[in-house]
Amino acid sequence: MKCGEVIQILESLAPTRYACSWDNVGLLLGRRDKNVHKILAALDVTDRVLEEVEEGGYDMLVTHHPIIFRPITRVNDNDYLGRWMLQLLSRDISCYAMHTNFDIAPGGMADLASKRLELRAERPLEIMVTEGETPLGIGKIGTLADPCTIRELCDRVKETFQIPFVTMYTANADRPARRIAICPGSGKGMTKLAEENECDVLISGDFGHHDGMDAVAAGVSLINAGHYGLEHIFPEFITGYLREHLGGRVQVDAADVFCPEELM
Repeated sequence: MKCGEVIQILESLAPTRYACSWDNVGLLLGRRDKNVHKILAALDVTDRVLEEVEEGGYDMLVTHHPIIFRPITRVNDNDYLGRWMLQLLSRDISCYAMHTNFDIAPGGMADLASKRLELRAERPLEIMVTEGETPLGIGKIGTLADPCTIRELCDRVKETFQIPFVTMYTANADRPARRIAICPGSGKGMTKLAEENECDVLISGDFGHHDGMDAVAAGVSLINAGHYGLEHIFPEFITGYLREHLGGRVQVDAADVFCPEELM
């Protein structure tokens, strides 16, 4: 099967036009006309993922986070990014990224995360585009099917997403968590939106001390699940999606899950 045919299937799920203007998605390395026999899905390109690619004989890598994000001026073996790119290109391995377009797409990251948490989703946290009359965007706002306190919600997030810890910023951990916003990945800059939408809690990642203090002052509790914490569901989902739509013509596997944020 041609790489371009795989891309068509991926973009039927998450069109690149959904991506934020600052993002870098799509085929970042490789050729559309190459034959693809084995695909590996991963959250990031890392040394461990590339070991899996080489040992497993994969010829296409599909990631959530793009291997090339900021502009680069040279590609050599003096840094990890150059080494990764040289390794992939020298072995003719295509590298495709689905980032904010997957975050925004119906059935994508926000929908998957809210569904796992059994959130009765009402609307996106940040509306980015409108398809027909349907608003699409980053994150979700909704209510829990089974209400709980903020403290209990922390435990629920850890259990649901199988992460070892979260950090909570709140003025009262035993207050009810009625209206909830969830934003897989980075929640920086989303606190104001959660406040404007009268959310009791924002669940996301990449919060610092002052983000937490500012949110509590604004009446919003934060649950910091880490950038990895809510997004590691990507490889498993994409693997299942491609297996269903490729009909066995290409082998598809999910990379081993690795969380660098584990407590020691």
